[in-house]
Amino acid sequence: MINTKAIREQFPSLHNLAPDGTQPIFFDNPAGTQVPQAVIDSVTGYYGSMNANSGGAFATSQRTDETVHAARETVADFLNAPSPDEIVFGPNMTTLNFALSRAIARTLPDDAEIVVTRMDHDANIAPWLLIAEDRGLTVRWVDVHTSDCTLDMDSLEEALTEKTKVVATVHASNAVGTINPVSRIADMAHAAGAYYVLDAVQSAPHIPIDVLAIGCDFLLCSAYKFYGPHIGVLWGKYDLLERLPAYKVRPAKNKTPHRWETGTQSFETINGTMAALNYIADIGRTYGDPAQFTEYKEGRRRDFKAAMTVLSEYEREMVANLIAQLQTLPGISIAGITDPARYHERVPTVAFSMDGHTPRAIAEHAAADHIYLWDGNYYALAIMERLGKEQEGGMVRVGLAHYNTKEEVDRLIGSLGKLS
Repeated sequence: MINTKAIREQFPSLHNLAPDGTQPIFFDNPAGTQVPQAVIDSVTGYYGSMNANSGGAFATSQRTDETVHAARETVADFLNAPSPDEIVFGPNMTTLNFALSRAIARTLPDDAEIVVTRMDHDANIAPWLLIAEDRGLTVRWVDVHTSDCTLDMDSLEEALTEKTKVVATVHASNAVGTINPVSRIADMAHAAGAYYVLDAVQSAPHIPIDVLAIGCDFLLCSAYKFYGPHIGVLWGKYDLLERLPAYKVRPAKNKTPHRWETGTQSFETINGTMAALNYIADIGRTYGDPAQFTEYKEGRRRDFKAAMTVLSEYEREMVANLIAQLQTLPGISIAGITDPARYHERVPTVAFSMDGHTPRAIAEHAAADHIYLWDGNYYALAIMERLGKEQEGGMVRVGLAHYNTKEEVDRLIGSLGKLS
């Protein structure tokens, strides 16, 4: 079990008190986690020792290039990707996915069909809707079971045809926490002859990710969701990244991954991403048992697997406690999986509504108690519409991270109890 006190000591922002002396509680983690001191030092340290553009003959430029390559190697280990040259950095997942969708669109036949789901963040819906609009393509929607907010796999089966060329789904919902059966979806997509594009933004902070085991063709995530700086990551199979017609300026290298990285990169945040992942790997070495994961190469890949295993175990206990306590409050309705026997099918992100109170009013009430929550649709517009919540202002979202504690959950319940 992790030592939460020791973990929290590494995050300076967790100790910044409000003006009245109260310690704020960060339950806004699905929108962006706090960062450990090592990440802060890494970002600022870049400017002091290697601040330069890429490709030069001089020392600081060469240090920058070495750092970027080392960061690619680290991310590849985190995702169990075959090669660091399959790792692309960009401003955020959304921007990278727009670039990917535009490149894929240039290769699609005129009668191509695209499959998206009503569970996804709009960053894995809108790029596909827009290329469909541009090209006059057909979009087929996969439904969700509103009772537990799981993907309707029969609906997915019905959506797939011989014309399907792209299947885009989320790994874990940023709204209701559901973890999808992604390996099964990959098999279904490939059987139809389609690319499988996976949004792993909300799974990357909470569960082990293995692109080889999943079988997807492309995976996107964001470092600022797993304790790093604001930067996005695209992984793709090398032959696909090399073959697809990426949009680029003419002087830029035409070799993967560089051909996908338009303009000057954010080298300081790439360095910070590596620091965030080294922080996670250290959790695996400190609190986990890397030696048991013999299916991975000895070293950092085992460390990551061990880290994400212990973090998911801790967070599963935390979300069980959160849901159980929310259910004691009158007027609370939780969207998603609430059966304790199925908590391995969700990440610790919980969306709820409360009779007699708008989501915004609840968030403002909690904020007055220095508890940070999100309200609205969190860009998961389609599922809020499907649940009939969009016209009500969406829902309130509590997102746990491994630095959160049971005492913080107790404070939240106490604050919400004042509304009931």
